[in-house]
Amino acid sequence: MDDLELIFTMLGERATTEIHRTENSKGMPKLKSDSKAGGAIAGGARKKLEKRLRKSIVSKKNYLKKPQDKKLLSDKK
Repeated sequence: MDDLELIFTMLGERATTEIHRTENSKGMPKLKSDSKAGGAIAGGARKKLEKRLRKSIVSKKNYLKKPQDKKLLSDKK
C-alpha cells in the first residue's frame, strides 16, 4: 500500500468506529451496517480524489516482497 491507500483505509476504519460508538451499536446486523457506512464514507472520498486527480490511487504494489507462508494452528507443537 502507498500513503493514500493507507489513509483511506484508516478513514474507513475510524469512521466505522465512530459510528459504532456514537450509535452504541449492538448485534451483528447493526455492526455490519456501521461497517458498510464507514466503508462508503472512505470509498466516496477516494472516488472524489481520483476524479480530481484523473487517476486511480490504488496501486498494484504489495507491501510484502514475498507472501509469508500460512501456518495452520495444527502445525504448531
